[in-house]
Amino acid sequence: MLSEEGDINGLSRGRTVRFVTGNRHKFQEAQRILSSYSFEIEMVKEKTLEVQDKDLETIAATSVRDAKNRVSGPIIVEDAGLFIESLNSFPGPYSAYVYETLGCEGVLKLLEGQEDRRAEFRSAIAYIDDLMKPAVKIFLGVATGRISMEMRGSYGFGFDPVFIPEEQSSTFGEMSLEEKNRYSHRAKSLKAFASWYLAYLRD
Repeated sequence: MLSEEGDINGLSRGRTVRFVTGNRHKFQEAQRILSSYSFEIEMVKEKTLEVQDKDLETIAATSVRDAKNRVSGPIIVEDAGLFIESLNSFPGPYSAYVYETLGCEGVLKLLEGQEDRRAEFRSAIAYIDDLMKPAVKIFLGVATGRISMEMRGSYGFGFDPVFIPEEQSSTFGEMSLEEKNRYSHRAKSLKAFASWYLAYLRD
């Protein structure tokens, strides 16, 4: 049986989940999204192994297993990317590097004269704890939309100023955090994780 804190024989499956990330923006989004669920989330700044792979799930799973070697208790890691249709899904899993080197301006330049501006933001949340090790649970979220013609808005981070979610006219960069979380890939993957985790705590 689980104790109130969710421990079995000293192994943690508790009500505080550690989000291993160096990105405070990601953590703030996660904190807001998960605030209505019956567990806490704690940010842990810990560098994790990031393999080069075309699959976000593989990258996230590898990172969370690596993090588990140094972080105790229930933990999650997220990997996300922007997949642009006309660029053969580029930058995809290399989005963080491409943002650091090219930025939003560079992506817009790559799409100059391109009519097909369809794109997806994808998020993969990987979860592990002391009981599941080395098993990993993965939760996916996708936000479909398009790339804008120019940078718009000062909210958010990364490629938010150039991504317009489906059936909307504003970029993520023009949306408040509350509005962005109605459509975002990260909100979808985190909500899928949270729903599963609450059931997991009850088991």
